[in-house]
Amino acid sequence: MTEDERKSWLTVQDEVRRLIRQRDWKPGELIPHEADLAREFGCARATVNRALRGLADAGLLERRRKAGTRVALNPVRRAEFSIPIIREEIEGKGQRFGYRIFLREMRVPPPDVQARLQLNVAQPILYLKTLYTADSRPYVFEERWINSIAVPDVLDADFEVLSPNEWLVREVAFDGGDFTFSGVAATAEEAAILTCRVGEGLLVLERTTRHGGLMITYVRLLFHPGYQIHTRC
Repeated sequence: MTEDERKSWLTVQDEVRRLIRQRDWKPGELIPHEADLAREFGCARATVNRALRGLADAGLLERRRKAGTRVALNPVRRAEFSIPIIREEIEGKGQRFGYRIFLREMRVPPPDVQARLQLNVAQPILYLKTLYTADSRPYVFEERWINSIAVPDVLDADFEVLSPNEWLVREVAFDGGDFTFSGVAATAEEAAILTCRVGEGLLVLERTTRHGGLMITYVRLLFHPGYQIHTRC
């Protein structure tokens, strides 16, 4: 390992996963103490603690106070979803990234969005419609509500420099949220934006994110026909 790798909690997580998968650490078995693992991996104990907490949240480990940490007897397999920067996703495929904001305005959200964002008062927040492109072809159409009460800095954000997606990922911390996947038949408006046939099947991802108990954003992403999403467990 390099010095940087020794200090990475993600590297520690990968190594612990390997030990579990190869049955070096068997189901139900007590694993070494954090201090021992820190010495073995050449990192701080806090780094090991963070790595193990993440694996416990993922269902691979069982942690009990004063009883130590064991490999789960029946590991819960959970898919992991991250919030991607769309530009990086497109450029990672070797394509040229672009975007165009159709609409940016303050608007009172409909009741269902108010409920998602846990807004008690019907007042205007920031609403955007953005089309992201790959090699100048439609990639994903985004409708986004940003709780500008919780994130007032967004009102001064220059989305000519960073897209709404990238600005939020880079500038606003989040500690949770939820994802909903569904399929829809393209409406005439959606077909025109994504240059597909009316009625063609489209993947929809709806996502809310929060930080410190405050809801930050609700976004509805409508992907071009044939789009595939990848995750891991």
